[in-house]
Amino acid sequence: MSRFWSDHLADLTPYVAGEQPKVDNLLKLNTNEHPYGPSPRALEAIKAAATDQLRLYPDKESVGLRQAIAELHGLNPDQVFVGNGSDEVLAHIFNGLFRRSGRPLMMPDITYSFYRTYCALYKIPTRLVPLADDFSIRVSDYTDSSPDSPAGIIFSNPNAPTGIAMSLEDISAIAAAHPDIPVVVDEAYVDFGAQSAIALLQAHANIVVVHTLSKSRSLAGLRVGFAIADAQIIEGLNRVKDSFNSYPLDSLAQAGAIAAIQDTDYLQKMCLAVTEARTQLAQQLSALGFEVLPSQANFVFARHPEHDGGALSRALREQNILVRHFTLARIDQFLRITVGTPEDCERLCKALAKIIAKTP
Repeated sequence: MSRFWSDHLADLTPYVAGEQPKVDNLLKLNTNEHPYGPSPRALEAIKAAATDQLRLYPDKESVGLRQAIAELHGLNPDQVFVGNGSDEVLAHIFNGLFRRSGRPLMMPDITYSFYRTYCALYKIPTRLVPLADDFSIRVSDYTDSSPDSPAGIIFSNPNAPTGIAMSLEDISAIAAAHPDIPVVVDEAYVDFGAQSAIALLQAHANIVVVHTLSKSRSLAGLRVGFAIADAQIIEGLNRVKDSFNSYPLDSLAQAGAIAAIQDTDYLQKMCLAVTEARTQLAQQLSALGFEVLPSQANFVFARHPEHDGGALSRALREQNILVRHFTLARIDQFLRITVGTPEDCERLCKALAKIIAKTP
């Protein structure tokens, strides 16, 4: 700890992202990156934008990108907020919507772990709601009356790391039960089989939907995310953004993101490839004796009743295969496995079969 730190730094526990080692013949199934490349149209747009115009500042309001997102979803651009990856968008949401006189933020006890990091950073109390025994979100836990009103509600849909999705009916019920607080639905994985809560915005002015281009559009290296909500909520997020960084997206990112958003045919084709591979992977893991939760994301969450999750993760690493293992209570026996190509999944399952066969 440095004597030059601000007072609050010692109490922060930073988010730990999936490791990114530089190893030959490495199979990375630990960070939910897309196994196939971005839209060729996006790559061409990035190349075309790489001119001497980079000496100029980018469009600080990302008008073209917001227009493309709005057109895709049948909305107005003033309902769209963009940022440097969905993590930055979420950071502004926590800062701009959830700091409410010490009231707690409701969230599942098992969900995207960055949410707790943001709560610590912005000193937002948490009210952790346990998932059901089957690891689903119980809607009644969020709709029943409670003695103190929360500052807001946030959850991933599909949830991470379980991959289990909620129905629009359930999300609508949660939003209707709390009309005066924001209900944030983090849809990083929605394109792989779930329904988007964007369809509920007209009925519920308190819903905020967050998307990323890192997953289904295979642009994790570009760092683009966005939120869709009522225009007044977006105005508040812009106030936070312009008090932090007026130019969050560079010109190359905006150009590539616009092309990726507009190339819906490529999106659908690549998502189908992943969901077909997911089905095959779940079947292969089940045949090896794994319990696999029903996933609508680009990963599966699985555990073996006779083999320790941490030991399996370490054994796979010895074969240059990375998966994500969490030590959190209730899920410490699970492995979160990114869906790769069919060849990737075959390599993984062959390695697991050998590990299981050798383990007494």
